[in-house]
Amino acid sequence: MASPISQLIRHADAGDGAAADALFATLYRELHAIAERQLHRGGAELSLGTTTLLHEAYLNISAREGVQFASRGQFLAYAARAMRGLMIDFARSRRAKKRGGELHITAAWADLEAAEAAVPAADLEQLGAALDLLSRADAELAQLVDLHFFCGFSLTELAVLRGVSRRTVQRDWLRARLLLHRLLQD
Repeated sequence: MASPISQLIRHADAGDGAAADALFATLYRELHAIAERQLHRGGAELSLGTTTLLHEAYLNISAREGVQFASRGQFLAYAARAMRGLMIDFARSRRAKKRGGELHITAAWADLEAAEAAVPAADLEQLGAALDLLSRADAELAQLVDLHFFCGFSLTELAVLRGVSRRTVQRDWLRARLLLHRLLQD
């Protein structure tokens, strides 16, 4: 018997808007934690609130037609990618504002010390570009990075999500890190 989340994914994929809303509500707490982790990694330059990021990602995801998710892991990876893209766009807009742009968003950091220790926005943008290149070369490895680095899933959780052994996930994680390192060096 399929899990309730699998059923919601199937119905949402079939175009059922109510199922898409129910899926988002079911995964809201998990998505909120992902958004929070992403913002903390994003650096002090990103004065974007967790809830704002999460809701913008929802609007981004729900506006796309024809996007299908075979599993909870694929949905969460897609949501993490959407959040990462929004953060990169926000960082670009913020830098444009410093050069005379018109974007105005207020700070919403609860813990500035943690934010200052996070990844600078320029590095986030570079990592996003490298992940985009990696996804063209190996989409599964890019999804692994999104789920592990951005979503915070452990390698054991990823093995369960992907239906493979933990050792396979470890090998894939090592391969993904090596490829990203090469892409970041170029």
